[in-house]
Amino acid sequence: MPTVVLMDSSLSMTRPVSVEGSEEFQRKNLAVHGLTMLFEHMATNYRLEFTSLVAFSSLWELLVPFTRDYNTLQEALNNLEDYDKTCLEAALQGVSNVVQQEWGTSCPCQVVLVTDGAMGIGRGSLRHSLQTLKQRTDDKKFPLPFPFPSKLFVMCIANAEEFQASDGLDNLELLISLNGGDGQIYTMEGPLCLKSVQAMFGKLIDQAYSPLHAVLRCGNLASDVQVFPRPEPVLIDEEVDPIPKTVQTDLEIVGFIEIGDISSPPVLSRHLVLPIAVNKEGDEMGTGTTDETEEEPSTNQMAGKSPNFCVLLHGSLKVEGMVALVQLGPDWFGMLYSQADSKKKSNLMMSLFELGSEPLPWLGRMTQLGPASDAAENPYGEDDSKSPFPIQPKHKRSYAQNVTVWIKASGLQTDVQKIFRNARKLPEKTQTFYKELNRLRKAALAFGFWELLKSVAELLERECTLLPDSAHPDAAFQLSHAAQQLKLASTGDSKYAAFEHNITPMLTDFSGGGAERM
Repeated sequence: MPTVVLMDSSLSMTRPVSVEGSEEFQRKNLAVHGLTMLFEHMATNYRLEFTSLVAFSSLWELLVPFTRDYNTLQEALNNLEDYDKTCLEAALQGVSNVVQQEWGTSCPCQVVLVTDGAMGIGRGSLRHSLQTLKQRTDDKKFPLPFPFPSKLFVMCIANAEEFQASDGLDNLELLISLNGGDGQIYTMEGPLCLKSVQAMFGKLIDQAYSPLHAVLRCGNLASDVQVFPRPEPVLIDEEVDPIPKTVQTDLEIVGFIEIGDISSPPVLSRHLVLPIAVNKEGDEMGTGTTDETEEEPSTNQMAGKSPNFCVLLHGSLKVEGMVALVQLGPDWFGMLYSQADSKKKSNLMMSLFELGSEPLPWLGRMTQLGPASDAAENPYGEDDSKSPFPIQPKHKRSYAQNVTVWIKASGLQTDVQKIFRNARKLPEKTQTFYKELNRLRKAALAFGFWELLKSVAELLERECTLLPDSAHPDAAFQLSHAAQQLKLASTGDSKYAAFEHNITPMLTDFSGGGAERM
């Protein structure tokens, strides 16, 4: 889960605070000290994650794009300049742009806003932005909620007493509420000093940047592990009163399977699993590498020298090309596997499947899987030339026709072009033309895509006007008829937009008898 640090660099952050032994100490210095603590923690424990630094006042600036190099982040933080007044709305829009350009709208992201709580005065202030929420047009919408899943944490370089005389805290709480409610506001307890800011950022680290401590078991073997980042609770939408499902602290390996059979399964999230090294006195020791040339911690480099099942498991999975299926909780499974970051470096990773007993349909029910040795004959064959997967369903399903799916714009464009290729060959391709037309009509009605029907109708009318003089007269009649029927369907009227209804060719006769009737 990437992190965006949004640092307030307005003039109010330069207000002095009284710290013993320092003549010129500002709120900005406290913020830098707290972020330094956060960066040091992430550099040690979250080296797989990407972090970005954005500074803002009346304008915003991307100081450091998403990176794993915390030295670069720290250097930019130390060289941060002071600017003018605070305008948070523009900064939030900047965060939205930065995240979408790098990760799109599906990747969850954490936003850490560091400010003194003075959110500006007059036009452009947070109070003014929130007061004008209902008077905005679509092109000037407030940037919250973010278009991607996110958590918003506000770190206030101020204590609760400073907010009593203003509505600053209420505005910040409304900010989190607008973003969906995921996040929290932190204020400093007691006087503004280094100890207070350390305690505040320590609470953030405990909530958002602490690993899951668990025990990984396989039969009689076990190992204490840390899972980075901590897996998020999962809700099942189908439940009436959903209760968040959390990963249990006892992770039980239930079996092993070849990488080829697991394929590329859909997963909820991916996490790094590190073993905890313990010395002779029983104290927990570091598990990450201290080599600055390495970007990520490896399970192969252990601070302790005692045997560790987690290290054995990682090496075995890497050599054998297999994955371990692990039970995360009741009716919830995942997999452990080795992921290589370079020729010399690899990590033990854990991916979480969707909840349920059949997260991967081609494997069937997880509870019905068993060891290959229990089968009457080796399901993989003597020469590993076959595989028991994917499991074939007991009842063979039959489909009358393929389902139309438009995931990308190119798929829709292809279907429309197919209609017009047949339209230019009327009347020879009359049956094919109406077949493709009805397929598009049904799909558009199923999706509620009324605009598509109207647009295709207009294109058919335009195609009719572009017919050459040598074209068969029946082509113009069929195109006009098809366009009229699509326009009627686009109104949504049940009389013309029935899903079961098919547009049939217009009955015409240009083969001699028609002239006598005229």
